[in-house]
Amino acid sequence: MRKWKLMLVLVLILPADILFSQEESTDTAMIAKIREEGMNHSQVKWIAHQITDIAGSRLTNSPGYHRAADWIKGLLQQWGLVNVKLEPWGEFGYGWSVERSYAAMKSPYYANFISYPSPWSGGTDGLKESSVFLIEKMDSAYITQHADQIKGHIVIALRSDSVVDPNFKADASRYSDSALEHMTDQYMISRQMINMFLPQLIKMVKIRNLLFSTGALALLEMSDEAGDGAVFVDGFGGYGKRDQPALPKLILEKEDYLRLQRLLLGGTPVKIELDIRTKYYGDDLNGYNVVAEIPGTDHGLKAQLVMLGGHLDSWQSATGATDNGAGCIVALEAIRILKSLHIQPKRTIRIALWGGEEQGLIGSFNYVKNHFGDPQDMKLKPEQKLVSAYYNLDNGTGKIRGIFNQGNEQVNPIFTKWLEPFHDLGAATVTPHNTGSTDHLSFDAVGIPGFQFIQDPLDYETRTHHSNFDTYDHLEPDDLKQASTILAAFVYNTAMRNAMLPRKPIPIPEKFIFDGLLPD
Repeated sequence: MRKWKLMLVLVLILPADILFSQEESTDTAMIAKIREEGMNHSQVKWIAHQITDIAGSRLTNSPGYHRAADWIKGLLQQWGLVNVKLEPWGEFGYGWSVERSYAAMKSPYYANFISYPSPWSGGTDGLKESSVFLIEKMDSAYITQHADQIKGHIVIALRSDSVVDPNFKADASRYSDSALEHMTDQYMISRQMINMFLPQLIKMVKIRNLLFSTGALALLEMSDEAGDGAVFVDGFGGYGKRDQPALPKLILEKEDYLRLQRLLLGGTPVKIELDIRTKYYGDDLNGYNVVAEIPGTDHGLKAQLVMLGGHLDSWQSATGATDNGAGCIVALEAIRILKSLHIQPKRTIRIALWGGEEQGLIGSFNYVKNHFGDPQDMKLKPEQKLVSAYYNLDNGTGKIRGIFNQGNEQVNPIFTKWLEPFHDLGAATVTPHNTGSTDHLSFDAVGIPGFQFIQDPLDYETRTHHSNFDTYDHLEPDDLKQASTILAAFVYNTAMRNAMLPRKPIPIPEKFIFDGLLPD
């Protein structure tokens, strides 16, 4: 009787987060085993080598993407997972790859350019040499007026607003305790921002089509980010096209582009030779995710799911190591850790590696629509209520420093407890803020608890994100080991917890933030 009275008093006087944190328990012996396996017997380097160096770049529906996906499927089968498959999520469009890319200035002197074809660019049909025409206004009226000067020539657009600024800051950094304490929303994009951006995107698509119909040989564009040899290459263009030729488009390193522009503005004629050979793949237009499971063992809970993943696709100027090979490496290593310990989870654990993230989260979003429901009408499918959580990693190679609660305050005491064994590894923060622009949003949009971890930034935004530097050599293996260990622990704790994780209220029906970003 006294115990019940004491509990009643505690419920009345103690804050909920303190009360629930005292009730939350973990299997400390198993967490210790997970930590030993993840930190001292890691295979992250080997996994990283396979999906970056060996598979190559992994543009959605490209040969590189399928090389990586096929290898991962075989690996998961070898590890003993079940229901391993490449699951189609719907029609994507043409795959594409670069067969050859060469660009150099021939006069007034020879200079080789650091450059990469834009995704789904057309080719030049062999080595071509031409003079360069500077377009002073990138609009249809100017292009039509100067059609004779554009036809058969390479064109660039005037960029009078661009300079190379001195870099007084280190490229790489880690979060300080103060920065973690004052963490704000990260990567949050609103539908209003997208609606403001879309008209500009549509305009540029029309301009490229007009240049092509006018007879331009190729379009050269400048990498908009910092130079020093880095070229940032991404874009939507062309993956949905059906047997339509495309304008050859090359992204130049910033200093190369600005030198070229200064020569033309100064009255010096410039000739460039190009050899861009690209290939489209139209035999299978579907997009695919890689999916596999460790089956649950509890009779009453095995139908419930704990999910983890990251996006497998990348851009093509490098091998997609930090974006987002790192997230896939960590997810795969977390699964390996759990399988190596022969766990018997109460709930089923499902790993999913997504395609089409870079084109608007379409791999994960279509997966969610196929399995759980569409946020536009919120007519939820039965499986939606069975997912306890989805954990995502997609902010580079930096170690985990904590987790965003994504507006779900009820998970604070739970995650705080789960991070306790990893304080000495730098992970202790549960922030009330949100993070966006990656695949956990697809789950959050239909009321499934979806979470993204806080990661040290390192040089992700400054050097590797979408750039030609996004290679194996920019991965931090020790950070990946730490992240894999923590992810494995979170997945294990969620799978073994007596109750599912608490949920936020069901969202109101509304169009998904990235729904409708159609290819040109």
